[in-house]
Amino acid sequence: MSRRDDAVRRRSVPVFAALGDETRLLLIGRLQRGEKMSLTRLTEGIDLTRQAVAKHVRVLEKARLVRCSRIGRETLVELTPERMEEAAAYLRSVSEQWDDALGRLKAFVES
Repeated sequence: MSRRDDAVRRRSVPVFAALGDETRLLLIGRLQRGEKMSLTRLTEGIDLTRQAVAKHVRVLEKARLVRCSRIGRETLVELTPERMEEAAAYLRSVSEQWDDALGRLKAFVES
């Protein structure tokens, strides 16, 4: 792996750690429509308190997967798609490496 690959991998670690929780994946799914959502709205239909959802949002914000802004007393949350794309690009790179390795193994076994 190159230094660039190493840097991308290191930047992706907090993203994958943040996405390793079912509640946070649910929140990301709700934000995928691209609109800003209040914490109150994000909490609707989830069996968690607003405070618990806020803690999950802070983890996502620390990983730079979401951006929060305040309007009056309300916190609005929006997805940062460029961060998700960077992590997806890393996964594609890993997938390509495995495809190459499996291709070499297949060629070796068939020869």
